[in-house]
Amino acid sequence: MADLIDKPATIRTGEELNVEKLEPYLRAQFPTVETSQLQIQQYPSGHSNLTYAIRLGEIELVLRRPPFGSKVKSAHDMGREFRVLAKLHAVYPPAPEVPAFCDDADILGAPFYLMRPIHGIILRKNLPPEIDLPPKKARRLNESLIDSLIALHRVDYAAAGLGDLGKPEGYLVRQVRGWIERYHNSKTHDYPEVEKIANWLEQNMPEAQSAALIHNDYKFDNVVLDANDITKIKGVLDWEMATLGDPLTDLGTTLAYWVNQTDPEDLKQNLSDVTTQTGSMSRDEVAQYYAKSTNSDLTHIAFYLAFARFKLAVIVQQIFYRYHQGLTQDSRFATLPTRVIALLRAALHTAQTNKI
Repeated sequence: MADLIDKPATIRTGEELNVEKLEPYLRAQFPTVETSQLQIQQYPSGHSNLTYAIRLGEIELVLRRPPFGSKVKSAHDMGREFRVLAKLHAVYPPAPEVPAFCDDADILGAPFYLMRPIHGIILRKNLPPEIDLPPKKARRLNESLIDSLIALHRVDYAAAGLGDLGKPEGYLVRQVRGWIERYHNSKTHDYPEVEKIANWLEQNMPEAQSAALIHNDYKFDNVVLDANDITKIKGVLDWEMATLGDPLTDLGTTLAYWVNQTDPEDLKQNLSDVTTQTGSMSRDEVAQYYAKSTNSDLTHIAFYLAFARFKLAVIVQQIFYRYHQGLTQDSRFATLPTRVIALLRAALHTAQTNKI
């Protein structure tokens, strides 16, 4: 299993860091480090903020910075993400420990922060054949993922000093209207599903039952699993969209990434196959498991799934927009419109059937 631990690789062309400016900053932050060459690699996965592995002497760090060419500043606020993690780690240990933040754009051209690495396995698009995941183990893994989400929603965010992170009142209204606007600001194609789903979302918005600290992108490839027991979660990554709001939007996002064996092929092709393994829970079982543990009313869960799928479509569209405008050369982005279409169709289907 050690061979499956998430590892960095060569830095992609055009995403190199300025070593001459970064190294003096790091040595100032960690003055006890003996003279040693700075080593930098890049974690190849992910489509949003860029993540690098830093080694300076015996010190291992992970550096997070915004993507090159991004114009959506609110989606890549490194200072905000750092402040969240600086307070959250003590009360929610799966959140990474963050020793430093730098807002001097003269160093790397953008703000960045450093975090302690969490070594383990991250399950991405396809389950590695080396992983043995019999039905009972698959079920435990599913439950662990949802249990960790529930634990996050139970965090006393005010006591943790995160009470000013967001405004829970009116959260859902702002979110729906904001994501519709983000789509139009990054539009490159005419998708007839957009107007239909946008109208439905605005007309069918439920009242929030409660407020919680929410991750907003909680899925298998944002959690780090223990290499000795992959049913145990060691870390939760990518906190860039964390805020205070309706916890069912968090559940909806997790459900949007959750693939059932009976889902359309175009949806399966664009999402992880981890949840299609024998013994895995279905989306409905996930929702019921969450509801039983939190005493939540899931009358409107189809709304939350439809909105989450629309939001994911917009996120993918924003990434493709940067590629379409020539702001990034990452060839992985060329086929993203097929993912946008699949997510929009899935969102509209959820809205029209009222089923998850």
